Amino acid sequence: SVYDEVEIEDMTYDEALQIYHYPCPCGDRFEISIMDLRDESNDIAVCPSCSLMIRVIFE
Repeated sequence: SVYDEVEIEDMTYDEALQIYHYPCPCGDRFEISIMDLRDESNDIAVCPSCSLMIRVIFE
């Protein structure tokens, strides 16, 4: 299940890694790559340290 919905403007873009990230409550961060976001079927960012996921909202 999705923990939260976050607007893409609220996420931080890492140009070197080409990923968007956002702080996770566990202390790590949710991550999603720019390539995943371009694939319109994937709007879920996952935290690698815990099982939480967020849906990325972009208009």
